Amino acid sequence: MASDIKVGFRVKHFRDVLKMTIDDLSTKSGISSDVIESIEKGEVVPAVSILAKLARSLGQRLGTFTDDQFLPDPIITRNGEGREGFVTHTVSPSEGYVYHSLAFGKPDRHMDPFRIDLEPNRHQEFGSHEGEELLICASGEVELFYGSEKIILKPGDTAYYNTVVKHGVRAVGDKKAVVYAVIFMPY
Repeated sequence: MASDIKVGFRVKHFRDVLKMTIDDLSTKSGISSDVIESIEKGEVVPAVSILAKLARSLGQRLGTFTDDQFLPDPIITRNGEGREGFVTHTVSPSEGYVYHSLAFGKPDRHMDPFRIDLEPNRHQEFGSHEGEELLICASGEVELFYGSEKIILKPGDTAYYNTVVKHGVRAVGDKKAVVYAVIFMPY
């Protein structure tokens, strides 16, 4: 996928600008050298938590690696029209997460809003990154893992939390769920 290559190209570009080796970036970000190399080659699209650590380590915001173009304000995303597939939650696309950007084309943003489709019966990976997140359950039931807590969210429920605590979500039961997430990460 072209966006896989774009994300990897940008990671490599900013790493080169800072004259960092892959091992330097690995040490600074806590992401393995093998994963960074696979990202740079466009073989995998990194999880938001991984991309967030790379962005922070490279002195960039998350959107620097995901934006393709600039669109003038306001950015409107009609129901069902979010940009799909430029970021997935894990390096394995079989994990059942599909992110849809709701701010595609706005490179000067300070938050990253997404619609996230959660497939049922999938294993949950936890992640953490600096910042805060607002999660809104739109449909289905979602289990939010936050540190050692497990909280069920139903349509209309929200959760707002500090993302340095390990967290993750999964669809409950055998039905797909949809959440909206707004992620803020300080530069």
